[in-house]
Amino acid sequence: MDAMNETSKNYAKIASLLTNCLNLSQSPVAISFTDAIPNGVGRHVGDVSAGCRFWQDGAMTVFATSSSDHQRCAIGVYTHHLQPTPAQQTDLMGALKIFGELSYVREEDLPLIPVLQQQSAHVIYAPLAETPLPPQIVLLFVNASQMLILSEAAQQVEHGNTAAMGRPACAVVPQVINTGRAALSLGCCGARAYLDTLTDDTAIFAIPGAKLDFYAERIEALAQANSILTRFHHIRREEIAAGKSPSIQDSLKAMGA
Repeated sequence: MDAMNETSKNYAKIASLLTNCLNLSQSPVAISFTDAIPNGVGRHVGDVSAGCRFWQDGAMTVFATSSSDHQRCAIGVYTHHLQPTPAQQTDLMGALKIFGELSYVREEDLPLIPVLQQQSAHVIYAPLAETPLPPQIVLLFVNASQMLILSEAAQQVEHGNTAAMGRPACAVVPQVINTGRAALSLGCCGARAYLDTLTDDTAIFAIPGAKLDFYAERIEALAQANSILTRFHHIRREEIAAGKSPSIQDSLKAMGA
């Protein structure tokens, strides 16, 4: 119990750091796959139009889902490697037929859509600060300014640039869990219809749970650096607009003053 409490405190601290450093408007969402629902965790209440809706609900409360909770989202069942019902399998084939006719998802595109490698019975969603299990992935709803810091953090943690993904939005979960690397999802037309929080100026940045500590440390440092350097650049802009020719040292002195 003490170890669990300590773990919870650590995630609460990281959640607070991410929220404050990035000025997030929604809590980071922790997602875990498991075959056993932890004690004290209830089931999701009510039907949802698609599995991605759990991301919005998971920012507010802790709950567990199974394949039946994803019954209206055959695509999410597929990407999350949940056990489909016959009806869900029929829906999936019907959706793929329509996607193909629209040239939205062609037959040759299917192998490129990530699918979770391991099958689990349940998915646990929770605000990061309250997660009952170590998350396998953490989702952040971000704008371009916040993504700037996250992309810089990803470059330092991953030693490379972050993958940017489109449809389906739910594929970002298997992409990150399967590769162990962060990814950016621009969402899809479905997720943007189902999620109130996925507005036109919002995207989803997904962090692998195993690297959360590293990301938190880099995000904290880079957010502070960006804040200082933004001031520096505004001072230079104002001085140059006023007809001055400041050196870097001149602008640093002005910033210090």
